[in-house]
Amino acid sequence: MPLSVKDLLLKNNAWYNYHSYYSEHGGIRDTVIKNITGLISCRHYARGHAEYCCINPECTHSKRVAFSCKSRACSSCGRMATERWIEKQKAILPPCEWQHVTMTMPAILWPFFNVDRSLLNKLCKVGANVLKKIASFKNVIPGLFMALHTFGRDLKWNTHLHISITRGGLDKDTHEWKSLFFKTKNVMRMWRYSVIRLLRRQWNAGLLIIPAEYNDEDINILFDKQYKKHWHVHCAKPHKNPKKDIEYLGRYLKRPAIANSRLVHYNGNDVLFSYLNHKTKKEQIRTCDIFEFIHRFTQHIPEKNFRMIRYYGFLSNALRGKLLPIVNQYFNNYNTLRKVTWQKLIQKTLGFNPLECIICHNALRFSGLAIGLSTLQFHYHFAALAQRKIIRPNYA
Repeated sequence: MPLSVKDLLLKNNAWYNYHSYYSEHGGIRDTVIKNITGLISCRHYARGHAEYCCINPECTHSKRVAFSCKSRACSSCGRMATERWIEKQKAILPPCEWQHVTMTMPAILWPFFNVDRSLLNKLCKVGANVLKKIASFKNVIPGLFMALHTFGRDLKWNTHLHISITRGGLDKDTHEWKSLFFKTKNVMRMWRYSVIRLLRRQWNAGLLIIPAEYNDEDINILFDKQYKKHWHVHCAKPHKNPKKDIEYLGRYLKRPAIANSRLVHYNGNDVLFSYLNHKTKKEQIRTCDIFEFIHRFTQHIPEKNFRMIRYYGFLSNALRGKLLPIVNQYFNNYNTLRKVTWQKLIQKTLGFNPLECIICHNALRFSGLAIGLSTLQFHYHFAALAQRKIIRPNYA
């Protein structure tokens, strides 16, 4: 049977033991506790369920569909959110040329964004401003959307941005469409300067939190050294429409940092998972004990209300209502939003209709709800939930 992150957290009370230990030694972020509680209670009987019965009056078949958790750490719930986001973007984004830009930074700077997660908000704006400034040289407003990633394929902390930007934009004065192009060398220099400037401003204002490993470092010298390094910035070949970038970013946006399919083995102590090594371009297996795996996994759960995707230019909230209709007129883009339901998603991925009676093959219709415990209420039953003990909801 395939492994899942949920299995790893519950087997041998791994999450319960991890929580007990780190609650006394440094604590665990509130958002981690909330999301992991949601994950391990996803489709738990105590959450409640919707009930469906066959429309055939002579058939007695009925079906219960347990409620999900909507947690950012849950790959099951993330699949539905991903599909809905992808369909929404396909309906909204204009079918013009788009380019994918990846912005990274030296590993020595990653810890600053880990110990102070408020910097991640500022980093997104910094990355967008680099491309918007290049566009402003032509007096053009482009459209761009961005995904912040904090993880590498081996689950280490690795702060970087994925940005998809139009290869053109609206003239600020005439609203005519003008073409744009981006040179990697120029983008890299501007990105490098902007990130170091962000950190240095925080330092000069006395707001920069210094990671423990740099307590003996001269921070100004550390920042100065980064100017001499080549920062990896990749400007991919342009695409004729945004579909490829939408589907690529969608795979990571609403899902946890590791897919269940990459979990290879768990022996009760060590976890083995696969990842693609970018340097060798080969699949590798990483082994770590369960506490290290939980730490690597949970460090990438974002803070409450943190937006992993941002929109700028004519896609920003301030300009979208005014400028996006003009852009869509240029490209005759009048797509309608296709609704994604859990029924359609299961049909697409598993190939069967979950609302078809398995006995007489008639349709199943909604017949009632059983309301169970909320995620907040599950916090009061944390010990029982994490140890797979019986929880009795209100309707039981």
